[in-house]
Amino acid sequence: MVIDNKILDSLTAQAKASPRLRMNLNFHQSLDEKCHRFLNAVEPGANIPIHRHPEKEESLLCCVAGYVSSPTTMTAPLSTT
Repeated sequence: MVIDNKILDSLTAQAKASPRLRMNLNFHQSLDEKCHRFLNAVEPGANIPIHRHPEKEESLLCCVAGYVSSPTTMTAPLSTT
């Protein structure tokens, strides 16, 4: 699968329309798979509860951003000037 702007734009639109302000596009076929691979579109104002998966590790790669983030905070939008 090629992840292009059409896929990213569609996922972002779904996130904006969601009450949770976030949406996944899963690449894994089952929750039983050892590795869960997915895109997660997260809009400003979304609540991401702290959680753990004791039996799994979790990594995050930020592909597109309008905000500067750290593992625990979201800050103001980046300046475009």
